[in-house]
Amino acid sequence: MAPESPTVLITVTLPPGSALEDARRRLGLTEDEVDTAYGLVPVDPANGTYALLVTAEAGARLQGAPEARGSYQGPFANPKIEPFGPVQSKDDGDDEGDEDGGGGKADG
Repeated sequence: MAPESPTVLITVTLPPGSALEDARRRLGLTEDEVDTAYGLVPVDPANGTYALLVTAEAGARLQGAPEARGSYQGPFANPKIEPFGPVQSKDDGDDEGDEDGGGGKADG
């Protein structure tokens, strides 16, 4: 899977102890359609529910695939998580000349 390609999350129901290859085979996904670094994440192992990160195209294809119905849920959004505001180092705001406490209050 290309690192910059849009992805979605799905959950898949498999027998307990299943592996990523089992999920791919069950849903008919190629290796390029699955984020293998994310892997198969157990959500509720007692009930055989696992999360899987797939390409947006694969998620859309699964919605229209009658053979996959009943064995997965989703796709669910996978928004990119980014820091709010500029990244600050630990030294930022601890300078001696910081008279307002560095709380970011606007004057005026």
